[in-house]
Amino acid sequence: MTNREMLSPPPAGAVPKSGRRRFLKSLGSGVLALGSLGALVGAARRGPGIENGSAPHEGVHAAVPGKRLRRWAMVIDLRQCDGCQSVDKPPQCTQACIEGHFAPEPMQWIEVYEGELPGGGVQFIPTPCQQCQNPPCVNVCPVAATFSTPEGVVLIDQDRCIGCRICMEACPYDRRFFNWGQPPQPPEALFVEYDPEHQTPARKGTVMKCNFCPHLARAGRLPYCARACPNNAIYYGDLEEDLATNGREVVRLSRFLAEHSSYRLKEHLGTEPRVFYIPGHGEGVGHDSYRGGRKATQWPWQKRAEGAATWSR
Repeated sequence: MTNREMLSPPPAGAVPKSGRRRFLKSLGSGVLALGSLGALVGAARRGPGIENGSAPHEGVHAAVPGKRLRRWAMVIDLRQCDGCQSVDKPPQCTQACIEGHFAPEPMQWIEVYEGELPGGGVQFIPTPCQQCQNPPCVNVCPVAATFSTPEGVVLIDQDRCIGCRICMEACPYDRRFFNWGQPPQPPEALFVEYDPEHQTPARKGTVMKCNFCPHLARAGRLPYCARACPNNAIYYGDLEEDLATNGREVVRLSRFLAEHSSYRLKEHLGTEPRVFYIPGHGEGVGHDSYRGGRKATQWPWQKRAEGAATWSR
């Protein structure tokens, strides 16, 4: 599918009842989550997605033949993002990601940057891994440790990673991080069974990054970042189903992208990201674009991790 086809609005009319019904089944406790994810992912389990003939990655499941393949995507509505100034806290998307993945300091798998606006002022831009469909990182990895799943999610298998860091050099978004030493982690992280979809516990000499939370998608939940956003600025959905949700509303994805002049970062490079942005500077939540600055990111689990206070990369 071309960019024009993907971003063009669908024929006039409401969202098909069949599609809405699958999403609305997830209503519970007054909060709409992407409840269909569990069923959808279960019908399209991931495979290694490796084209060089290497062995499959342990813990990554093959797609079910004959089942419809999902194409996960994220939309970040910058009109609703004020860097969490309105709640007087560090960016909550980053905080939730760090806590959920036990990400070592100073890793911020989804980092909120401050970008200058024409004529002055700033906007806040949450930036996860862009989940490229023509990923330079995958193309250069010499041992296939970085790979794309059939659903389009780019993962890292730390069991294979040799720490060459070529993928970091190839990433045009600077969204990969390296463990130079053995990072301190909270005790509970050591009991997690390693899986490329979660990357816990962290390992010395390996690369880590945002993984789009496929383990949560399989359970029918939104990613940590989307669930934690106080302004519901992050949508997660499926380009194949043409639906997405931020936990509060369901939108037809193609129309939402087209009607709000969406864009992707560094599109001219041809990496084909799966993360889309709606232009804005927090005006939807009353943010003054001339009020810059955000609270510093914190690593909430540091107090529970031995040696974290003196950890240095």
